[in-house]
Amino acid sequence: MTTMNTDAKAKNALKGRKPGFSKYREIQYGDVSSTFAIRAECLFSILGPMPGAAGLFLRGKFYPSLLGACGKNVVFGRNLTLRHPRKIRLGNDLIIDDNVVLDAKGASNKGITVGDSVFIGRNTIVYCKNGDIVLEHAVNISSNCQIFSSNRVVIGAQSVIAAFTYILSGGQYDPDDKTTPFADQSGMITRGPTTVGANCWLAAKVVIVDGVTVGNHCVIGAGSVVMKDIPPDSLAVGTPAKVVRSI
Repeated sequence: MTTMNTDAKAKNALKGRKPGFSKYREIQYGDVSSTFAIRAECLFSILGPMPGAAGLFLRGKFYPSLLGACGKNVVFGRNLTLRHPRKIRLGNDLIIDDNVVLDAKGASNKGITVGDSVFIGRNTIVYCKNGDIVLEHAVNISSNCQIFSSNRVVIGAQSVIAAFTYILSGGQYDPDDKTTPFADQSGMITRGPTTVGANCWLAAKVVIVDGVTVGNHCVIGAGSVVMKDIPPDSLAVGTPAKVVRSI
């Protein structure tokens, strides 16, 4: 009797469990057909690492068909990771450098929207966990940056983000929950959207935390941690960042 109960539990546990490829397809590509996923796999595997002008030409020709939207004159660097590509929308005249990750995953989010004339530097990661990210016109993001959203991140037009900067909306844990270890929490707690205004300069290694608004035409000094809203036309430095003068 015990053996029968054990077998029944095992069968019930297996019910609803997706086959390996279906689970991978869901994580990597979202709600798409197997045909779409296989085609994307082939394109990424063959064209992704291809060097030189041939690689740039072929990625520019075939990658747009995988995306939710893609404008003209988009440069796709080598070894890009494009997760849930149907939720990635790109404008015109973009440059996406080598080893960039654009990850729009989520069950109910809109994903990643990138305006015209944006530059995303190599090794930068722009990723969602059911949040949204908007990079407006002519945003310039240097190498090795991270932008994370489980809510909403907006970076205003013509802002410049220096290397190793980290911007997030969400990603918080509950320190008062003593019954659930941090490793078992979702890390999706959020105080609200995070906004960097237009024409801002975030210097190297700046951190913009969850729920903060940086106003238009601000400069944030290198290594600063922005934990509270910064009014427009301000120079802020330090940890936590404080306004030192108007600009």
